[in-house]
Amino acid sequence: MTYPTPPSDTTLVVENVGMTFGSGDGAHEVLRDLSLCVEPGEFVCIVGPSGAGKTTLLRCLSGLLRPTAGSVHIGDRTVTAPLAEIAVVFQDYRGSLMPWLRVRDNVALPLEGQRVKKAERLRRADEALAAVGLPGVADKYPWQLSGGMQQRVAIARAIACRSPILLMDEPFGSVDAQARFELEDLALRLRRELSISVVVVTHDIDEAVYLSDRVVVVAGTPTHVIDDLTIDLGTERDQITTRALPRFAELRSRVLAEIRGMPLPAEADTDAAPQMRAAV
Repeated sequence: MTYPTPPSDTTLVVENVGMTFGSGDGAHEVLRDLSLCVEPGEFVCIVGPSGAGKTTLLRCLSGLLRPTAGSVHIGDRTVTAPLAEIAVVFQDYRGSLMPWLRVRDNVALPLEGQRVKKAERLRRADEALAAVGLPGVADKYPWQLSGGMQQRVAIARAIACRSPILLMDEPFGSVDAQARFELEDLALRLRRELSISVVVVTHDIDEAVYLSDRVVVVAGTPTHVIDDLTIDLGTERDQITTRALPRFAELRSRVLAEIRGMPLPAEADTDAAPQMRAAV
């Protein structure tokens, strides 16, 4: 699958974003003074405790929700509404796929809103399905596929839009463990092959460390960035080899400690960090 040349600057910049719902005595401040930057081609995961407002932040990044303070930019453009440069994959594939449409038509559906001609819509849908490893299911209905395959269809729909930035909200939380590993590796492959930026919101710390170039840790009340951690595990990742690295254990232990408000583990102790999957 070949993407067109992206705009000259697709850097995603979040500047001092705040989000408050309600007003007066009933106001609830979810996000405060939150800033981060995602460079073109970068893979960034945002992790934090449940209820911290990670999905709210992602909706602000996508233009689906306007922050009450601060701003979101792509290059020199302010994100105030959904843009063609940004594609989104939601957590619940069952709610995002239309059960009465065949898979090819589900993938092509957003392109109709972009006024892409029918022949081109279908061609791009087939191309996107092949890119996610589903070349033979175009004429099936979503309910005829497994959960992991349905989420691949949702990803295919996003990449068919050919947006240089892909946002994913807990994209693998609704599938079984094996499908989750396969989808994680698919996300890494698509980032590499399509040269896109990927931002994933997840509560799974192991997943964040495995996928990312950087992990942005958010916590507190209201939620703010408490760490922006470079993941120095190399560009080639493997579900067995990478997760067995002592450095992987060090990084996951640091992120888990930060989210729980615990002292950071000493470097000498992190090789013995527990190896169960960490989630918050």
